[in-house]
Amino acid sequence: MRAAKSPFDVVSPGATYSRNLLGGNVGNLLFSHAAHRALETIDAEVVAGGLRWRKWQARRINREFDVFVVPLANAFRLSFERELKAITAMISKLTIPVVVLGVGAQGTHARGAAPLEPIRKSVEAFVGAVLDRSATIGVRGEFTAEYLKGLGFKDVEIIGCPSMFMNGSRLQVAKRVRELGIESDIAINISPYRKRMGTVLQRHMAQYPHLTYVAQDHATLGRLIKGDSKFARREAIDSTVPLHTSHPVFREDKVRTFIDVAPWLDFMAGQDFSFGTRVHGNMAALIAGTPAFVFTHDWRTLELARYFEIPHSRMRDIKMINAKKLHAKADYKKLNEGHAARFATYCRFIEKNGLDHIWSSGEERTTFDERLAAIEFPPVPGG
Repeated sequence: MRAAKSPFDVVSPGATYSRNLLGGNVGNLLFSHAAHRALETIDAEVVAGGLRWRKWQARRINREFDVFVVPLANAFRLSFERELKAITAMISKLTIPVVVLGVGAQGTHARGAAPLEPIRKSVEAFVGAVLDRSATIGVRGEFTAEYLKGLGFKDVEIIGCPSMFMNGSRLQVAKRVRELGIESDIAINISPYRKRMGTVLQRHMAQYPHLTYVAQDHATLGRLIKGDSKFARREAIDSTVPLHTSHPVFREDKVRTFIDVAPWLDFMAGQDFSFGTRVHGNMAALIAGTPAFVFTHDWRTLELARYFEIPHSRMRDIKMINAKKLHAKADYKKLNEGHAARFATYCRFIEKNGLDHIWSSGEERTTFDERLAAIEFPPVPGG
């Protein structure tokens, strides 16, 4: 499986940072963890092979493995083209099946898929190589499905993201408090490049003493471990977004970055509400049963929020972001009631592509869970 590390690997925060085992974003661990749990049956062993793949590795994979599984996020984007070409070159040498779980295209609200035209040939080559070795390709939502169909591919299925099927058919999100108040435990997540979220963070810090900034990026992990880079620019130090340890959210010890999924979900289970621009940060809350609200700012986030019927709004459509009001208006009925049908679609996709999964035999408490429960994970950076 394409994954930075196995869920059972115990790696220190320092080594996680130096080896970039987050792949730049903790969200990557969430969907690879969920895929690993789903596919590690009594008769199957899942091996995490890392994130970077080159064609010379194909010979070993053909010799030692039965299938190559590729959980992906927004892989169809300009900045990922080099890696997309590399993995395509490797897949083209494989003689075993290849299964892609939940790939997405990064389009904009304003221009749709137009910005992806420069990488069209690379996307076509990747999808063609995958479909030569699988029945269908699984995509995150309607935007990516339409994009690939526009390129001439028909065997495309919308399956969402494996993360939301972490616990199979079991998903129930409910509000734990009638309304948010000064004692509420609130998690906020921020994409550092969304500058508007800086003022949102500072305002909510003043209103909610128990607010926590749950950061997902590699750079923030580094700040928690090593402090600021000596090359930090003045605009980072002065920014309302937490790009420097002089920011109040660092000074008040309200930053946490999780390097393992199990402690992340445990923390989110204790929150009253989660909100922000990180779709996987809010998925972590939902998986744990905690209400969440997503601000979408492009199609990679919007198509997932729509598919899973997660309460959301486009950032540009909200004049004043207020957690209390978001919590009050959020309705999880469609998310809860539609989960079973979406889960069935996910299972059919896995089976159609020749894989077994833990739910086919009615497994609930798996050996995966037992192994995970026995692990003592390292301290949470910032904790």
